[in-house]
Amino acid sequence: MKVFVGGHYVYNPVGYDMFDPKTKLLAGTVVKVINVYGCPKANTMGHCYVGDVKTGKFIGLVWTMSLTKLAKAKREKSTQSSLL
Repeated sequence: MKVFVGGHYVYNPVGYDMFDPKTKLLAGTVVKVINVYGCPKANTMGHCYVGDVKTGKFIGLVWTMSLTKLAKAKREKSTQSSLL
C-alpha cells in the first residue's frame, strides 16, 4: 500500500511489525505519516515513519501494509457493528 505524507492512518501491525516492532504503538492507534530529515522518504522499501497526530512528533518506523486509511477504518468498523 502506498501512503501519503501528512495523511492519517490507523496502525494494525502485520508481518515484521508484529514479530520485531520498531515502535511501541498499540493496534488501533491513529498516526500521521511523516518524513524524517536525513532518512529515506515514505514508501521506500515498503516502510514509513509515523508521528503523533497532534504534534507530528516521531513515534516509529512501520510497514506501510500495517496502515489503513482512517476513513476506511471507520467505515469498516461501522459495517462490522451493524452486522452484529
